[in-house]
Amino acid sequence: MPISVLLVDDEQLVRAGLRAILESQPDIRVTGEAADGASVVPLVRRLRPDVVAMDVRMPLMDGIEATRAVLRAVPEPPRILVVTTFENDEYVYEALRAGADGFLLKRARPAEIVHAVRLAAEGESLLFPAAVRSLAAARGGNARAREVMDRAALTEREADVLRLMSRGLSNAEIAGQLFIGAETVKTHVSAVLAKLGARDRTQAVIAAYESGFVAPG
Repeated sequence: MPISVLLVDDEQLVRAGLRAILESQPDIRVTGEAADGASVVPLVRRLRPDVVAMDVRMPLMDGIEATRAVLRAVPEPPRILVVTTFENDEYVYEALRAGADGFLLKRARPAEIVHAVRLAAEGESLLFPAAVRSLAAARGGNARAREVMDRAALTEREADVLRLMSRGLSNAEIAGQLFIGAETVKTHVSAVLAKLGARDRTQAVIAAYESGFVAPG
């Protein structure tokens, strides 16, 4: 089945550009569009997209609140990609903290946009580049995040996996780094998420940076 995508942006030209890029791929299908975050929940319920590509700044409901609304209201929510103009935008970081799975720059090349959607759909890698890691690391030493990390009591192997996840490595790449099987990596990733109470890899990596478990660089 092709990857189904919902586009959410208040600029019609941006939506048209994204649609043209994504629908040029045989494995991706744009199933709907919205001009504001307030329309997202009913559309997600009706269309059941695999990925929502959502502008972070919109007039009625921004991407942060729309992300929270989807995660609250939809039992099996789609992957959410925040679409933004500036990579070091605090809005982007807050959207990631709210539960978005990654972000995409509006000026990205078509191949990068397609790759981001595929990565988000697979859920086995991370769209969390250096600029956003710096924003996360700036909040290092967060007492609540540190408490969560301490309480998680990760094993040595789980800690290794989280460090590699924080560098944006996929399961296959982590397996190669640690000389273990991909299925074993999946097991460790699941354990890390469960122990941290994280919805996905992005939330786990945010906890890793904010707690000081992982340092920038």
